[in-house]
Order: sequence, then C-alpha cells, then structure tokens
Amino acid sequence: MVGGCSSLSYSSSSTFIATTTLSSSLKLNPQSFIFHLNLRKPPPLRCLSSLTMESPKPILDFEKFDDGFVQKLVYDALVWSSLHGLVVGDKTHQRSGTVPGVGMMHAPIALLPTPFPESYWNQACEVAPIFNELVDRISLDGKFIQDSLSRTRKADVFTSRLLEIHSKMLESNKREEIRLGLHRSDYMLDEETKSLLQIEMNTISCSFPGFGRLVTELHQSLLRSHGDHLGLDSKRVPRNGSTSQFADAMAKAWLEYNNPRAVVMVVVQPDERNMYDQHWLSSVLREKYPLFNQLKTFLYLCLKSLAEVETEGRVHEDGTLTVGGQAVSVVYYRSGYTPRDYPSESEWNARLLIEQSSAVKCPSIAYHLAGTKKIQQELAKPGVLERFMDNKDDIAKLRKCFAGLWSLDDPEIIKKAIEKPELFVMKPQREGGGNNIYGDDVRENLLRLQREGEEENAAYILMQRIFPKVSNVFLLRDGVYHKDQAISELGVYGAYLRNKERVIINEHSGYLMRTKVSSSDEGGVAAGYAVLDSIYLN
Repeated sequence: MVGGCSSLSYSSSSTFIATTTLSSSLKLNPQSFIFHLNLRKPPPLRCLSSLTMESPKPILDFEKFDDGFVQKLVYDALVWSSLHGLVVGDKTHQRSGTVPGVGMMHAPIALLPTPFPESYWNQACEVAPIFNELVDRISLDGKFIQDSLSRTRKADVFTSRLLEIHSKMLESNKREEIRLGLHRSDYMLDEETKSLLQIEMNTISCSFPGFGRLVTELHQSLLRSHGDHLGLDSKRVPRNGSTSQFADAMAKAWLEYNNPRAVVMVVVQPDERNMYDQHWLSSVLREKYPLFNQLKTFLYLCLKSLAEVETEGRVHEDGTLTVGGQAVSVVYYRSGYTPRDYPSESEWNARLLIEQSSAVKCPSIAYHLAGTKKIQQELAKPGVLERFMDNKDDIAKLRKCFAGLWSLDDPEIIKKAIEKPELFVMKPQREGGGNNIYGDDVRENLLRLQREGEEENAAYILMQRIFPKVSNVFLLRDGVYHKDQAISELGVYGAYLRNKERVIINEHSGYLMRTKVSSSDEGGVAAGYAVLDSIYLN
C-alpha cells in the first residue's frame, strides 16, 4: 500500500488559496459550466475499504459554550503555547525577527481542531509518496521544465532568473545524485463536487513542520483536559510527526553526503519572525542524533541569509561548499521563493553558487521549478502524467485530486472568466500569500491583458475557485479569541530522499491545517491571513 495509510495511529505525540480544478481535457460549454462540475466523478481508491464522499460534520455547538468556559480554554491554550514554544516574533518589537527570545508572542491558532472526514485524510496521505516521486522525475527532465516555462520566462523576470540558473546546470551537465525533497501538497474539500482537490504542490520553503506538530499536540492536550465537557475524544486528532520526519530526512541526507565535519545550512530571510519553527528542527536533530554532538558536528543548524552566503561562501575544486570556512552538506531553503528574497545580485550569485556545489539542496533548482504554478497546469493536460509515470493506478489517484487549470491562451475559458470572475482565481508564479487575484479584479486584469497584448499572459494561470464548507470556529490572535465563520486548507507534508537509483525515504510526513475567515480571499499564516489548526477525524 503506497504511503502506509493503514499505519496511522491516533495517540498524542504559506499560500492559502481557494481554487478548484477540472481535467484540462474537459471542453466546457460556458452556459453549462457548473453542470459539468456536478458531473465530475473521480475513480474509486483501492486502498480504502469504503470511501464515502461526505462533507465535514460539525463537531460542536458553539452557541452552548458561555464566554467563561471559552476564556478558560483560551487561558490554557496560551499557557501551553508559551511553555512549549508555539511562539512567533512580535512584529511590534523591533528585534523580534533577529534576536531569539526577544519580543515573543503566541502563534495565531484555532482554539479547537477542525472536523475533517477520515476518508479524505486517508486519500491525502496515500497520494503524498506518489507526488514525491512525480516531483523527482520531473526534476530529471530538463527539457520539459525549460519548454513548459519558455513563455513564462518572457513575462516573468523572477521565473526567468531561476531558469537561467537551471540552464547553466544543464549546460554543465551538473547532476544531483543525492536528491532531498521536503514538500507540502495543499488541498481543499470542494463542496460542489464532494472531492478532495489539490490546490498546489509546494517544493520550496514548506513552512511550519515544527508548528504543525505543536498545534496538534496543543489540541490533543486541550481535549484531554476538556474533552468530556466538549464531547470530543483527543484520540480523533491524528498524531503529527512533521518535525521528527523532516529532521530524519535531513539527517539521512547528511549521512548520505558522508562528510562528518559538514553541517546543515538553513537559508533564511534576514528578519524572520517565524524563526522558532525553524529552531524546532535544530532541537529535534540534537535530541534524536546525539552522536552528531559527540562528533562536534551538526550541533546547530547553521542559519545564513543568501547575502551572507554570497559574502562568506566558496565552492572548492572537489565541489565542496564552505560558508565561513565551514563545510556544508545539506542546504535547506526557508527563503528564496519570492522576488523579495533577491533584492540585489548578491542573492542571485549565492543561489548560483549553492547550485554549483556538491551539497544536497532542498530543493535543487530543478525541484524548485517543478513546483511552479505553470508546471502544475501542464501536468493537468491529457497525457502529460504518462510522460513521467507508468503505473496506471497511481496516475488515476493523482488525477482524481487534480483540479482543471488553464493557461490564458484558452479563449473560451477567458470569456467565461470575464463574464463570471467570481468563479475563478488568477495566479501568478509566486509563493507566500497575498499574490492571487480574485473577484472583479480577475475581469479587470483579463481585459487589461487583452488590450496590452498576449506576452504577459504567460505570467499567470487561471483556476476555478473552490467554495468549501463554512464552519464556526474560535480564532485566537494576540491573546484574544474571535468567533467567526471560516474555511480550512489541509497541507500534507512529504519527504523524499534518493541517492542515485536507491530510494531511501518516500513517505507522507505529517500535516498542516490552516484556517481563515471565509470572507478573506487570501490565506497564509505568516502573511497574516490564516491561523494554525489541526484536524478532528469524523
């Protein structure tokens, strides 16, 4: 069974978008657009004994809880978060993003877990290893990456610069023998089709593997203390191994590199309020692998900005990357995914320098490009998955959660989007939240592109918008709770490690639930739109 769905136990232990898709092979009649949506029936999964396409069921009657009880939950949640490191830097404190321990506050969270059907949870876990393998195979097909993004590079400077580095690696015949992927595939439950649909596949800087585990444990703790009053069972919140499984993958990549004096380097943003999510990986590595401490290596994840790498970095004749005189075995990016991370040529020089080295990159430039929106849209076209995969069952499982994506050279879908922009989302080649275009802005931008010519079209893709089920939640920010209607997005982490032909790790690696008020278009916890959450299986 792929992904080990049946091994799940229930003991305790960045761009949020609202879109859905159809198979790109479907020819839509603009007058019957929604009719086609309702007819979409995915093939059944074989790994599940039964799969009922249900919506999340409400688990609580929020009206029956008085303010005093909710305030008690809030107090307990804030104490737990403070004691267990579920904290971020306070943006009102000048040094909170640079000096650990200064200006901390609790991370934005949902006070209680969000209901989620167990069948969909199993489905998302099952396909995670298949998506991991798909990303790896795409990364080896340089022609596919270059051809798929050839028009995008003319319209989008950021993608063009990434492709330049990729081209240089192809020209030099640079091969990544050890390939490490720490991914997150994001999903929403589409109320219209009763389907779990993939929103995007993130291959760079997949945030919150530390906090994803912590908010799960917070909710389990609250339910153990107050479950009888709430009528909830803490064992229905699935355990979340995201921190330890990401740390395991990084440690095994370090071992495969086989240089006991080299360290893992995390490439970070200069002012990082989310530093504690990153420090959790360092802490788990030190606790789980004390041998590294005895060797006086791997004592700490070396945190460097791209500018620091450019100043202090060097690639030696044998390919070894050193930064500040220290050999680096694994480079783990928690930045580098947005143009804001490259304010000067220094940052681009650093990215190229790292790519030229023999260090294990997470991700390599090819893995990074494999996760772009345009590649996702290309994969939805008929016959493209078959270019990379032979197993028909695996292909069917991926297509089942694909959403139909369109390029902006499809006149029929453009006409429909102009007529009913509320049903679509325009997405640029960007990560991190706050970049997508919604509502009337979709119409205005499509009309603008029609006036200005077609070249800029390639900077965007079009997706149909998801309308997931809305539920009542308690959202906790700045120590104050708010009751509101919200929607949620499930992200399932995946870890993949390969050395030449040997696959060392390929597994789903925990999860991240993000919840936001339903009136907000955008999402993303770090961007300020959403809160961290966990799931309650029903």
